[in-house]
Amino acid sequence: MTEHTPVIGANHIDGQWIPAASGATFDSVDPADPSRVVGTFPDSGADDVRAAVDALEKSAPEWAATPPERRARILEAAAAELESRAPQLVEEMVREEGKTRAEATMEVSRTPMNLRFYAAEAVRAGGSTYPATPGSMVYTVREPVGCVGAITPWNFPLNIPSRKLGPALAAGNTVLFKPSEITPLMGQRLVEALLAGGLPGGAIALVQGGGAAGAAVAADERVDAVTFTGSTDVGHAIHRQVGPQRRVQLEMGGKNPTVVLGDADIETAAATVVKGAFGLSGQACTGTSRLIVVDEIHDALVDAVLARVEKLVVGAGVDADVTVGPLASAAQLRKYREYVEIGVAEGAVLRTPRVDDERGGYFALPAVFTDATPDMRIVREEIFGPVLAVQRARDHAEALELANATRFGMSAAILTRDLQRAMEFASASQTGLVKINQPTTGMAMNAPFGGYKASSTQTFKEQAGASMMQFYQSEKTIYLTPAG
Repeated sequence: MTEHTPVIGANHIDGQWIPAASGATFDSVDPADPSRVVGTFPDSGADDVRAAVDALEKSAPEWAATPPERRARILEAAAAELESRAPQLVEEMVREEGKTRAEATMEVSRTPMNLRFYAAEAVRAGGSTYPATPGSMVYTVREPVGCVGAITPWNFPLNIPSRKLGPALAAGNTVLFKPSEITPLMGQRLVEALLAGGLPGGAIALVQGGGAAGAAVAADERVDAVTFTGSTDVGHAIHRQVGPQRRVQLEMGGKNPTVVLGDADIETAAATVVKGAFGLSGQACTGTSRLIVVDEIHDALVDAVLARVEKLVVGAGVDADVTVGPLASAAQLRKYREYVEIGVAEGAVLRTPRVDDERGGYFALPAVFTDATPDMRIVREEIFGPVLAVQRARDHAEALELANATRFGMSAAILTRDLQRAMEFASASQTGLVKINQPTTGMAMNAPFGGYKASSTQTFKEQAGASMMQFYQSEKTIYLTPAG
C-alpha cells in the first residue's frame, strides 16, 4: 500500500466542518499495521450532540418541505459521487477497516446502489384512501418522523450507513449520524458524498467519537427515532435510553448455524460453510459461527472444511493473494484469542493450528472446533471473529433442535437436496433470515433484513419491504367532509 498523509477529520454540524467542542481527538489506525495512523478525528461528547440536534431542529422544516423529486435527485447525485471516488474509497476501506480489496470493492460498489434504491422510494412512498360515507373522504398521508439518529458499526462502514441515511433522507428527515470510532473516515466520506450531491448542510450532522457520543444520541429526547446496528449489549442499552415514547430500530448480534444433511454434496457444502464462516474475517452479524452436521457425513465434511481452511491466506487486505484480512481492532483480536482459549478449556477439539501471529497487525488464524456441545460458550456466545464450532446431530430433527437452541435469531442456513426437509427447516427456524443451499451471509438489498429473538427489536425491518420506509415516516389519518 502506498504511503499517505493521515486525514484530519471533523464533525459536520450546521453546515460546517468543525472539531469537537472539547478539542479531544482519537486516531483511526490500520489494523494490518497499527503503527500507521489513517486519520485523527474528533472525540465528541454530549455537548457536540446537543449542538448537532440544535442545528438539525432549525433545518428540519425546510428539508421536510423539499419536494420528494428533489430529495431523489440528491441521493442519485450522491451515488454518482461515490462511484467517481470508488478507487480511493476501496483503498481507504482496506486501510481503515481491514477488508480484503475484493471485499472492499464489493461494498463500495453496492453502496451507490443502495442510495439509488432509496431515491426511488422518495417518490413512491405515499398514503392510502379508505371507504367513507358519501360526500366524505378518509385518507392518510406520510410525514417525516423528524430527527433520525443513526448509530452504525464498523464491519460494513459504508453499506450499513447508506441503508439508514438513504431512507431517512428520502422520507424528509434530518439525520444525526454517529459512525463507529473504528471506521470514522468511511463515515466522513459518506457525508461528503451526500453534500457533494446537493444535500443541504443543515439536513445532516456527523458526530464522530465513541460510546459517549452514541449514548448522547440515544439519550437526546429531541431525536425522534434511533436506528442502530451493532452488538446486542449496546443495543439493549440504547433501547433502555430511547424508552417507549420514541421510535427505535435495532439489529444486533447473531450465533448463526448452518445445518448440513446427509444428502448434501460434501465439497459444495464445505465451500459454502467456509465462505459463511471466514469471509470478512468472521466479522458479520450473519456469519456462520456454528456448523451442525448429521452423523453420516460429519467426519467427511469436517475434513473437507479443514482442507479449505488450510488454503486460506491471512494477511493485509491490500495483498492480492490474501483471502482473510485482519480483525478490525485490538479489542476484537483479544476477544478472538480469549474465545479460542475458552473453547480449548471447555473441552472442544481445536482442529486448526493455534499460532500467535508475529507480524504486529490484528491478524487471527481461522479456528475450527469439533466436539462442541450446546453448553459451551463458543456455541452460545457471539465471538465476531473467525471461529467455527462444529456440532454433531443424529438426524434432521436434532439438527433443527440444536440450530434453535440459542438466544439469538439472526440467520440460519440448511444445505440439502431434499426440498421438503429444506422447507420444514425454513418454517421451523427461529431466525429472521433463512438461507437454503446458500451461506448464512449475503443479502439482497431489495429484501427485508432483520432477526428474531435477541438479534433484533423486531419492530421495523431494514433495507426494503413494506416496513422499511414506515420506520422513517409517521402516518396521519385525515377525515374530510367539504363545508356546505
